[in-house]
This record gives sequence, C-alpha cells and structure tokens, in this order.
Amino acid sequence: MAQDNLIYLKCEECGNRNYYTYKNRKKLQEHKLELKKHCPKCKKHTIHKEGKLKK
Repeated sequence: MAQDNLIYLKCEECGNRNYYTYKNRKKLQEHKLELKKHCPKCKKHTIHKEGKLKK
C-alpha cells in the first residue's frame, strides 16, 4: 500500500490520534472517513474521524 493512502483516525471527544488506516482515495474523494472505535483515553467507544498525516 502506498503512503499517500495512509490516514489517521482522531477521536472527536478528546482529540487523540488513536488509529492509522488506509483509504481508497479514488472511491472516497469527497467524504471523510468516520468510524466508531474504542478510545483508550476516554475508555469508551466514540466516533473517530479522518485526519491528514503531516509529511
């Protein structure tokens, strides 16, 4: 997988970057990825939104 497809998922409540994943940019160009994942800092399941990696 290419590095340009790599994104991080940021917790909406506390702002921590908890997960890194890949995204198909051809299929999901306009939409930000949004998943419900477990946040270790909040200690509960919260919405995690896509953020950009700084290179």
